[in-house]
Amino acid sequence: MYMSELLLDYIEHLEVEGGRSAHTAENYTLYLERFVEFTNDIEVGKITSEIIRKYRLWLNRYKNNNDDELATITQGYHLIALRGFLSYLSNRDIASLSPDKIVLPKTSRKQVTFLYYDEIEQIISQINIDDESGLRDRAIIELLFSSGLRVSELVNLNRDHVNTARREFMVRGKGQKDRPVFISGSASEHVKNYLSARTDSLQPLFISYSRNNEATTSGDYRRLGARSIQRIINKYTRLAGITKHVSPHTMRHSFATDLLMNGADIRSVQSMLGHSSISTTQIYTHVTDEHLREVHEKFHSDNIG
Repeated sequence: MYMSELLLDYIEHLEVEGGRSAHTAENYTLYLERFVEFTNDIEVGKITSEIIRKYRLWLNRYKNNNDDELATITQGYHLIALRGFLSYLSNRDIASLSPDKIVLPKTSRKQVTFLYYDEIEQIISQINIDDESGLRDRAIIELLFSSGLRVSELVNLNRDHVNTARREFMVRGKGQKDRPVFISGSASEHVKNYLSARTDSLQPLFISYSRNNEATTSGDYRRLGARSIQRIINKYTRLAGITKHVSPHTMRHSFATDLLMNGADIRSVQSMLGHSSISTTQIYTHVTDEHLREVHEKFHSDNIG
C-alpha cells in the first residue's frame, strides 16, 4: 500500500482514537505530506532506515518560499509524526519500518521565563479597577497566575464555568482531556467583582470593550481573544517596569515554579498543568534548582565541630 492511501486513516485515528485536536491533526498532515513529497509516495513496505537518513538530511536543508530553514525542533516534529504513523502501521499489522528505528534529534533544553511573586504583585498594582475593563484585567491576571490555565483555556471560559464559591472547576485541555482547576481566594474575589459590575447578559467570562473585536462568531460576539490577553499583559508588565518578555504562558510557568518552590511535588504539578507526560513538567525542575541552592546555603550549617 502507498503512504498516501493510509494517511487519511491515520489522521482520523489521531483525532478519534488518539483524542488529538484538529490543530494537531492539521500539523501532522503537513509533516507527513512532506515525507510523501520527498519519497514520491512510497509504498510503506519499502520504507527503510536509509530513506529515513536521507529524509533527515532533506529536512535539514529544506527551505520554504521565503528561504527560511526548518528549526531543529520543527524537524523533530516531522520525525515524531512519522514515527507515530509507523506505530499505527505496526498496530494494524501492516509491514513497514519499525518505529524505534527513528531516533529524534537532540534539542537544547527549553528555557523557561517566569515571574516571582513580588513581580506578579508589581504588575497587579498597575491595574486601575475603577472601571469594568480594569476589573476584567485584574481578574484575568489573578486567574492566570492562580490556576495555571493555558490562554486558549482561559478565553474559552464562560460565566457558568467558574465556581467562585468552591474555587474550583473543570476545564477541557489538550487532547480533549478534562482536569480540575483550583483558584485562590483572591482570584475568586476578583472574578466575582468583575461579574458583579457587568450589566450585559453575554456568556463569555471575559469580553472585549473595544470596537475592534477579534471574535465575530454568532453567540461569541465580544469574547476576548488570545491576542487581546497578550496585549493586556504587555500593558501592565511595561507599566510595572519589568523588562522580561512576559506572555500569558509566562503566567502558567510562574504558577508551576511557584508551586515547586513552595514544596509541591512534581506529580501534583503535572496533574494541575494537565501534562500527559512527566517529562514535559520536568522543564521546571532546573528553574527550582537555584532556589534549592539558596535554601541550602541559608539554612544548612557548613561548620562541623
